[in-house]
Amino acid sequence: MRRRTFLAIAGAVVAWAHSGQAQPPAKTARIGYLSIRSERTNLDEAFLQGMRQLGYVEGQNLFVEYRWADWKPERFSGLAEELVRLRVDVIVSTGGNDLAMAVKKGVQTIPVVFAAGDPVPTGIVTRLDRPGGNLTGVNLATTELNPKRLELLRAAVPGVSRVAVLANPSTTNNRQLKDVEGAAHVLSVKLQVVEARNPREIDTAFVTMTKERATALLVMPSPMFLTERDRIVKLASRHRLPGIFEQAEFTDAGGLMSYGTNFAGMYRRLATYVDKILKGARPGDLPVEQPTTFELVINLKTAKALGLTLPQSLLQRADRVVA
Repeated sequence: MRRRTFLAIAGAVVAWAHSGQAQPPAKTARIGYLSIRSERTNLDEAFLQGMRQLGYVEGQNLFVEYRWADWKPERFSGLAEELVRLRVDVIVSTGGNDLAMAVKKGVQTIPVVFAAGDPVPTGIVTRLDRPGGNLTGVNLATTELNPKRLELLRAAVPGVSRVAVLANPSTTNNRQLKDVEGAAHVLSVKLQVVEARNPREIDTAFVTMTKERATALLVMPSPMFLTERDRIVKLASRHRLPGIFEQAEFTDAGGLMSYGTNFAGMYRRLATYVDKILKGARPGDLPVEQPTTFELVINLKTAKALGLTLPQSLLQRADRVVA
């Protein structure tokens, strides 16, 4: 499969990210690891792999205080406060914008390294090249890719005329919707925005899509939607809606397509920030890293079930095909 790599890092970021060889850690590190999820996943393992590559071995010279929010935003602030009381050296925030914002509000003295999307528009930092304060990290570019997702969906379903957009108003703002609307205008596609604030509303949203005769589905990035991916994928199948999603977990669960940042690669990059800070760098001086690799994953089994014959040109662009 062919991988597409886009040059999206400013020169200053490149220079910082690749300067010199990593030096062995001089002392034991104690990290606070705050995740929106409920248990350790391959993304968390990717971060630990990055730490090992820099000479940190968990249980030897690296001790990690894990805190799992179990997908409950109301727990964010309390968990962050726990890590502050433990006086860890660095807090790693992995769970998107809401979690990063909660950590920003509750943590003023401890360096914070985050993995989040659109950190400037959402107010996590004021600028990418010099974020200032005690936060820095990686931009997962979760919402910026929505217009591209719509374009790929249009390529997969050439006759599509009406696309339902499943959005969680807690995580989707007007700017993101306007970006998708602009892409829809260019592609001559009509959009039907349907909101779901909680799992119960997802079922109702699909009923609305069917009544409005949607012929395809774009799911906007949302931690809640990721948690409910099995439900969403099954409903899309039941209503025969070809869908495109943010993360490969949806495609692996039976969704038609996903297009997004290589999350595992970006989580490994978090380790570089932690290492720099442990060795004396100030987080506010470290540029927020932009993604360079985006992955298109296609589920051929789902395409066949939907009666779709995907263009060969689209299949050739895929980084991974689920057969």
